[in-house]
Amino acid sequence: MGVVTALGEFLAARRARLDPDAFGLPTTGARRVPGLRREELAGLAGVSPSYYTRLEQGHSRGASPAVLDAIARVLALDKGERAHLHRIAATAARPVPLRSAPPECIDARTADLLAAMPDVPAFVLGRSGDVLAWNPLGHALLAAHLDPLSPACPRHRPNLVAMAVLDPHVRALYADPVARTRALVAALRLAAGRRPDDARLSALVGDLSVRSDEFARLWADHRAHPCAQERHTLRHPLVGELTLDHQVLDVGRTPDRTVLVLTAPPGSPDSDALGLLGRQVSG
Repeated sequence: MGVVTALGEFLAARRARLDPDAFGLPTTGARRVPGLRREELAGLAGVSPSYYTRLEQGHSRGASPAVLDAIARVLALDKGERAHLHRIAATAARPVPLRSAPPECIDARTADLLAAMPDVPAFVLGRSGDVLAWNPLGHALLAAHLDPLSPACPRHRPNLVAMAVLDPHVRALYADPVARTRALVAALRLAAGRRPDDARLSALVGDLSVRSDEFARLWADHRAHPCAQERHTLRHPLVGELTLDHQVLDVGRTPDRTVLVLTAPPGSPDSDALGLLGRQVSG
């Protein structure tokens, strides 16, 4: 996907999700496209239909912040999606070439943080969802079938998005694998907007789009949300069903580095199940 078309594809996808009835627009007669027509959205945003059409088709690259905010208002974008819209519009105005960054690694302080959380599954994630490190409980919960040393090798690192899409062991763990995958793809979409020049991220999107119809469909939906906090039910082969909060914590010293932790309320059956898995790991 070219950087010029990213903005147009996002606008078209979000426009298609709008309900004409919600805006008091007539719905009689045949509509060739779902959602609002371009001229309808342009009118609601206060811009000319021809200008909006050029913007969506990638022929106009200089949308002002005020115009983008007006369009975002009609599209009912939340704060994160609005920021994403501004980022991809800026990239459309000033395209950047792809570049390969050095392999990601974790610093000593982040490694110490991971080691200080032995009682909760924890993962250090890179900007594309690559698993840079995991603690023993995290490995036992989500990836016991993988080599525990694999995150240490950049060429063989597991990727959280790829695991959710392609790995049958991981998909079988989640009671609703589609919901988990949707959340991860939406977070990857945000990352792509922040790092349009990232060759690793672009290659990941291309590879998963070819290998997974589900990923291609979710990517084309253009949802852009962080996986800040979610709750998912897992069905683990060793400790049974448990529902865990998935929380993503920023590592402030390192841009695009996060720590994923999975927790349960103290004293709950889910916490007891985690404790049981931890004892099996340490035993």
